[in-house]
Amino acid sequence: MTTPVVSIAYHSGFGHTTVLAEAVRAGAAEAGATVHLIKVDEITDAQWELLDGSDAIVFGSPTYMGTASGAFHVFAEATSKRWFTRAWEDKLAGGFTNSASKSGDKLHTLQFFTVLAAQHGMHWVGLNLMPGWNSSEASENDLNRLGFFLGAAAQSNNDQGPEGVHKADIATAEHLGRRIAEQARIYAAGRAAA
Repeated sequence: MTTPVVSIAYHSGFGHTTVLAEAVRAGAAEAGATVHLIKVDEITDAQWELLDGSDAIVFGSPTYMGTASGAFHVFAEATSKRWFTRAWEDKLAGGFTNSASKSGDKLHTLQFFTVLAAQHGMHWVGLNLMPGWNSSEASENDLNRLGFFLGAAAQSNNDQGPEGVHKADIATAEHLGRRIAEQARIYAAGRAAA
């Protein structure tokens, strides 16, 4: 059985998104993947090579002013060298984000990630969870409590540090990590069989 390699390329301004990145890592590792955490604002040549060698890349960023952070945008623009050579073509991609508001325009950040992935010729893997916390019998502790499908979305109060990241959002990010790793294993097996 092939061990998939999953890299998480993320930026975190105040630590909340780091909590989510670590949750994605934990979920992917639990599913049997080799996982690399890469802070895009500190990326090295060796880490670029880790991304190039990965089966899946998960993008993560806080949502600031309706989109991914400036540091993540700098990274996204720097991926143009990979775009030109098609280095990430046919890899899997996924994403996660966090903001202080329940919506906070997080959808736009996830859409930014999907367009970035599409430009690279990657295959997007969504969350594959039904929305939680959307009925009188539901709870804010449900997985996917904010009801996103494209990726994992979290809400953290702006007056709390990383310890304030909601436990359901952490569990949702772990789910995303497991899903990415499982899909990467299936994809790699299919490629090997072809």
